[in-house]
Amino acid sequence: MNTLREALHEYLELRRSMGYKMHDAGLMLPRFVSFMAERGAEYITVRLALEWVQQAKTVQPAERARRLCFVRGFARYRSAIDPRTAVPPVGLLPYRSTRAQPYLYSEQDVQRLLDAALKLPTKWPSTPLRPWVFHCLLGLLSVTGMRISETLDLKLDDVDLDQGVLTVRSAKLGRLRLVPLHPSTCTVLANYLKRREQFCGKRGDGHVYVAGTYWYLSGWPELMAQAMTRLERRWGTPS
Repeated sequence: MNTLREALHEYLELRRSMGYKMHDAGLMLPRFVSFMAERGAEYITVRLALEWVQQAKTVQPAERARRLCFVRGFARYRSAIDPRTAVPPVGLLPYRSTRAQPYLYSEQDVQRLLDAALKLPTKWPSTPLRPWVFHCLLGLLSVTGMRISETLDLKLDDVDLDQGVLTVRSAKLGRLRLVPLHPSTCTVLANYLKRREQFCGKRGDGHVYVAGTYWYLSGWPELMAQAMTRLERRWGTPS
């Protein structure tokens, strides 16, 4: 019968050949095997597995449960060769997750958001375009699954309504990807772009969704003069 260290090597090789990267497990399980060797243990027991994951006092409960999961996978593999092996049961180290639970919006929820967007104020300091910006923005997020950063970064040149495709240039890890659009989505987006053109011209700053602060400042140049006056008062007039 081979040793635990030899068995671990075979286990990792097998899992990686199946497409699993085993990066974290490949780092933690050799430490577990070294721990077993220090204890003079030839086979895995639940007691030793718990002792190993609980020896690091600064490790969070979720990480301890994750490390025990690594041992559990290895123990299942080893138990087929060595019947003395004990597989730590699931739920042995229960913990309460601190991650926020996601909320899944229903179609009714989305429709209420869209309706509320169209009721946003349009008087100064807002603009007549603001309700349509949020209506189109929320609608596009709901039907494409795009990230908010990707959506806000969309440029006019990234929209191809003839082909029904968006080009996302700020995707995860800096990659470029294409997002297909349903014809009904193209219709809503086309209507929004017409309103956008009427409000700020054909190009504006080039973004699909106008930044309200940008248009507020550019529409009131007196604010820039006041800002310069305050800077000069604070730092002095440059020579």
